[in-house]
Amino acid sequence: MSGDASPFARRRFHEIVPPLLDDAYTLAKWLSRDADDAQDIVQEAAIRALKALESAVVERPRPWFLAIVRNAALTWMARNRPKRLAYVGDAEALEAIDPRLGDEDALDPEEALIAFEDGERVRRAIADLPPPLRETLVMRNVNGLSYRDIAEATGAPMGTVMSRLARARATLVKTLRTL
Repeated sequence: MSGDASPFARRRFHEIVPPLLDDAYTLAKWLSRDADDAQDIVQEAAIRALKALESAVVERPRPWFLAIVRNAALTWMARNRPKRLAYVGDAEALEAIDPRLGDEDALDPEEALIAFEDGERVRRAIADLPPPLRETLVMRNVNGLSYRDIAEATGAPMGTVMSRLARARATLVKTLRTL
């Protein structure tokens, strides 16, 4: 952590940021489509948050920090990514889609294989969404943010958030029907 931060900012940082790191990592991983990149993005976001806490008034920490994560991800990807990349995900990401996959006792082997294949189809369909739709869907369905929190985190009007979510869901349904 930065030695330049005041004790006040460091204390606020420790109150606000650590409880949100899992959500931040999940969002960064979905946006960047890479676990290692997501770690770099969350680290950058944490540094930005610490600097911002010198003067920021934070009434709603979760959307505030996830907005920083989102912006850090967009900046990081613009700097470090070629325009076209393919994502090769891992099975761990599937637990965000179907938590039963992490519970070995919940499914027999055949059910586990079907659930894995279904989860993989959903993960691919989500990964193929345009970034504004993907981030809105992930913030709502993976991070559990309210429409208001998503609007605050993305800087988009509430109606736009609702529209993006509806379009993301409709696109997923259409994609999954064809796969």
